[in-house]
Amino acid sequence: MDSWGEVDDALRDVTNDPDELAADSHDDNERASDKEYKPPRNPREAGWSEPVPFRYENFTNKDSTDWASTAARYEWKDEYGDIGPRNEDLETQLFGEDYKCRVGVRFEELKKSGKEEPYSVSIESKFKLQPIATFDDGGIHPTLRANLVLCTYTWPTAIQCYTIPALYEGRDVIGIAQTGSGKTGAFLIPIVSKLMGKAKKLAAPRPNIAEGWNPKQNAVTAEPLVLIVCPTRELATQIFDDARRMCYRSMLRPCVVYGGAPAALQREELQKGCDILIGTPGRILDFMSQPRVLSLRRVRYTVIDEADELLQADWEADFKKLMAGGDLNEDSDHRYLMFSASFNKECRKLASNYLSKDHVRIRISRPGSVVRHINQRIVWIDQYRKKGALYDLLMTLQPTRTLVFVNSKRDVDIVDDYLFNQGLPTTSMHGDRLQQEREDAMRSFRSGQCPIMITTGVSARGLDIVNVMHVINYDLPSASQGGITEYMHRIGRTARIGNEGLATSFYNDDRDSGLAADLVKLLMESNQAVPDFLESFRPSEATLSFDDDSTDGEDEDVKKDETRGWAPDSGNDVSAYDELAKKELALRQSGYITDKNDVGW
Repeated sequence: MDSWGEVDDALRDVTNDPDELAADSHDDNERASDKEYKPPRNPREAGWSEPVPFRYENFTNKDSTDWASTAARYEWKDEYGDIGPRNEDLETQLFGEDYKCRVGVRFEELKKSGKEEPYSVSIESKFKLQPIATFDDGGIHPTLRANLVLCTYTWPTAIQCYTIPALYEGRDVIGIAQTGSGKTGAFLIPIVSKLMGKAKKLAAPRPNIAEGWNPKQNAVTAEPLVLIVCPTRELATQIFDDARRMCYRSMLRPCVVYGGAPAALQREELQKGCDILIGTPGRILDFMSQPRVLSLRRVRYTVIDEADELLQADWEADFKKLMAGGDLNEDSDHRYLMFSASFNKECRKLASNYLSKDHVRIRISRPGSVVRHINQRIVWIDQYRKKGALYDLLMTLQPTRTLVFVNSKRDVDIVDDYLFNQGLPTTSMHGDRLQQEREDAMRSFRSGQCPIMITTGVSARGLDIVNVMHVINYDLPSASQGGITEYMHRIGRTARIGNEGLATSFYNDDRDSGLAADLVKLLMESNQAVPDFLESFRPSEATLSFDDDSTDGEDEDVKKDETRGWAPDSGNDVSAYDELAKKELALRQSGYITDKNDVGW
């Protein structure tokens, strides 16, 4: 993994030189077959596990499926005091190794400042924002603080350091930060913390499930305090898993609703009581049309995750209905939060229609940028030899959890079949699959049973899967599929919370030239090598310019503070950061933190 020489060797048989290919006089069919690929060794000898056959009989009965929406969560009993007792079996499920994303060797870069700044911080606000330096500075509820320890979250990331106090100040927030930087924690941690001490007062009546559950006798109307909306089913279930961990040993009960799964089972979970509702727009709207099942009148916080996606034209009607439903609630102090790794000027203008005039915009690095510890490699590939190149790549590098992105659903199936028949442990997922199949594929990938997943862009946004070390763009995204923004979200599935990762992209002039200019600028911004065949797209100007970060014409009344690393300009009081090094030293001297400890968010 330390050198890309092995990758170059792996791809040599499929010709990585467009000039050499241009000189090839064979026709297309002959070109595809004139170098028959011969595997260097058996996948088992290379370290890959046995492939797992697909069992169609497991998906014939929806009632027998372990749906994500019915996953176990902490169920409160009336006799509990302020904090519920431990449930060791549930702790194992919630905080097991499959869900612990260990921080990497580059995590320190997310906290340090200096000459080699890993990121910039920009705050746009009409009031002074005091960031926190540690979770202990943030006034986190003790129950949640204990849950964060179980999650091995001990240091807040930059987006969390600013969002937590902004939410405590009662502000609407736009949060923009790179992929893998802790945006989910940035909204869940302060919201859950603020509600934990008030849940008994604020929550709607609910049945005592511990005494038995009869939907005909005990069903209540779900009246959540928090509504979290996201564009994909997989992201919704992932945030639900995070909420289950955050709410452990508290009265707060999270639920998730999404399409493709039985509505009856999700309705039953809602009718057991719901304080935090996570879901996709269509299914939330379905339940909103059933007022005896779901009411938004108590909602205090509405969170839009991957907000730039939901602000697109094809989501506009659903988005307006969701936001209008939130306006009907009885709480005048309703807060709106929007988060994404990419948030262009047009999306910000649309967002301002729903946010308060004094909302805070928190930006960590440039919107649409990527973390620098993703090693990006762009490889010129003959279109007719891509499958062989993919197999070479997987066989040459050390086996690791790998995501392979393909542009079409049909090609997902083709590539999956090819690799599976070559003996590699693959699974796959796309929008035409049954929801049972999608959830089964995700479980197999998370557990490592099938460490290679072939997928479309349905998996590009927000997914946080432990130890994804390699992302492969078998097809680069076209302009109609999101272009450079989609590319950024795809490769952001690796190198999370300070880990390093690889991102390999197959490039071909005939298909990908429309992406080349933006791709070169992103490589340059990330200090990555620009391959020779893309040199002609290198911008002539000395300073890189990006279209998605202009603030021209936006509110001129806000205070705009720009900085590198941790130390904003004098417009914001960040004295907490002056003590960060001292606090870390004290924690290390006391034995609370050592170099071998797991730290993270």
